[in-house]
Amino acid sequence: MEAIGKLDGSNSVNTAHNTINKAADAVRPAVDRVASSAHSAVDRIADVAASAADTLSVRGAQIRDAQAKMTGQARSYVTAHPLATVGIAVAAGFLLSRLFSSSSR
Repeated sequence: MEAIGKLDGSNSVNTAHNTINKAADAVRPAVDRVASSAHSAVDRIADVAASAADTLSVRGAQIRDAQAKMTGQARSYVTAHPLATVGIAVAAGFLLSRLFSSSSR
């Protein structure tokens, strides 16, 4: 009787292993599809991020170029018209002081 009990236990274990193996085999294609989709999504996100970084780099260079151009133009104007520049600076300072002094009262 003891041998039959061991045999039944062994059959139960084998049945459980077979069931688990069948379940694993059935799930494997779904897991592979999900993993493939996840890899594709990560690749697309990486491509978008790289494109955005390239665009920001180009825009930053354009802004630096524009700043350098405007600084050069301002320097040229100040050199060519020193008295007008001082007059503009005095007028701007006066207007700003009136604006801020009237708002603080």
